[in-house]
Amino acid sequence: MGQYDGVAAARSSDADGPVRRAGRAVGRALHLPITGTARGIRRATHAHGAGESGLGKLIELHAVNGAGDVMITVALASTVFFSVPTDEARGRVALYLAVTMAPFILLAPVIGPLLDRIPHGRRAAMAGAMLARALLALMMSRAVATGGLELYPAALGVLVSSKAYGVVRSAVVPRLLPPKFSLVKANSRVTLAGLLATGIAAPIGVGLQKIGPQWPLYGASALFVLGTFWAFTMPHKVDSAKGETPVRMIAHGEKKPTLRTVGPSVLHGLQANAAHRALSGFLIFFLAFLLREHPLGGQSAAVSLGMVGVAAGVGNALGTAIGAWLKARAPEAIIVTMLTLVLAAAVTAAIFFGTGMVAVLGAMAGLSQALSKLSLDAVIQRDVPEQVRTSTFARSETLLQMAWVVGGAIGIVLPLNGVLGMSVAAAIVATGALTSCRGLLGAARHRGGAPRARVA
Repeated sequence: MGQYDGVAAARSSDADGPVRRAGRAVGRALHLPITGTARGIRRATHAHGAGESGLGKLIELHAVNGAGDVMITVALASTVFFSVPTDEARGRVALYLAVTMAPFILLAPVIGPLLDRIPHGRRAAMAGAMLARALLALMMSRAVATGGLELYPAALGVLVSSKAYGVVRSAVVPRLLPPKFSLVKANSRVTLAGLLATGIAAPIGVGLQKIGPQWPLYGASALFVLGTFWAFTMPHKVDSAKGETPVRMIAHGEKKPTLRTVGPSVLHGLQANAAHRALSGFLIFFLAFLLREHPLGGQSAAVSLGMVGVAAGVGNALGTAIGAWLKARAPEAIIVTMLTLVLAAAVTAAIFFGTGMVAVLGAMAGLSQALSKLSLDAVIQRDVPEQVRTSTFARSETLLQMAWVVGGAIGIVLPLNGVLGMSVAAAIVATGALTSCRGLLGAARHRGGAPRARVA
């Protein structure tokens, strides 16, 4: 009997061997694409010392942030904008922008000094911004189908939390620079990761939208919960206060640092970037309403908006990618060149208004905004002392957001006339060029003797 059992067990083992081997092969075949993709992403984000410095984790966190934000955008796009008449949509979006301006007026003088005074809470601040959006997305999921007014305070909270995360992220980047990395290269990597994640998450969000209007918000909430935990995996040096002790500005006695005390390149670079950001806000809202009522080239409103949106996205991604190559060039000259090119595109679009020129303007606006922002970052890195760099980034990001809101407000109230709209776009850029180009070129010529804020 025992001999029979041994023979039976041996036969069972022989029979199970091929089955088990086949099962393991199938498991590897199914598992390999996921693990292989994950390893490939990890190698890309952690390359050139980014893994050792901790920058790779910030890159991945920003990708999660971008994916979550775009899912919320997808959820709001059809419910808040397309599902109501144009006049009503204008009123709702105008209310949204009006309410949006209030917190940023308060945040402008608060965020920078707060980050300087509480440097140990950066990981917690990023985690808090993620968790707030996770909870707000769940709140919005209950109102997104009906478009009730309770949707707007939650959407406002999402915007504020998103921008607060962006400000903290800008302050964190200098702490995570790998050896021989410049700030502009690091920011380019982080931004590009966010753009790629947005491109991947957008169609997923659209697919979830087909299931139900609340499902993209569920997806966003899940991503932000992941980001909440991910933020705490950042290196402890993110919260380090080393090198960021309170400073005293020597010139004209003791005073708090401002954007005017850190050199003309920063101030004029910020003015130029404000024009770019105002143009972005204007084009988004003006073209959204214009193309909804008057699609281009006989296309549907969705196709027309998609064409312009894709062009702007490609231009922004291209500008971000080019930024690393241009990191060693004069940033002032890059900003002036970008202003000149986008002004020419806006004027041409006003004269020859049509599908092609609007798409070209969208692409040029995306390209110029990306390169100008990377150049502004380079100027801040070069001219601003480390002790006040955090405040400078925080204040500049807040002011640029306010410029975007102002541009969007102009786009909402403007009559839906294409030539008029492109002329206003050109005027926005021309205003930025008049206030900044001369100062930027002068600062570039005299950069060796340009005054800097001195730290006691």
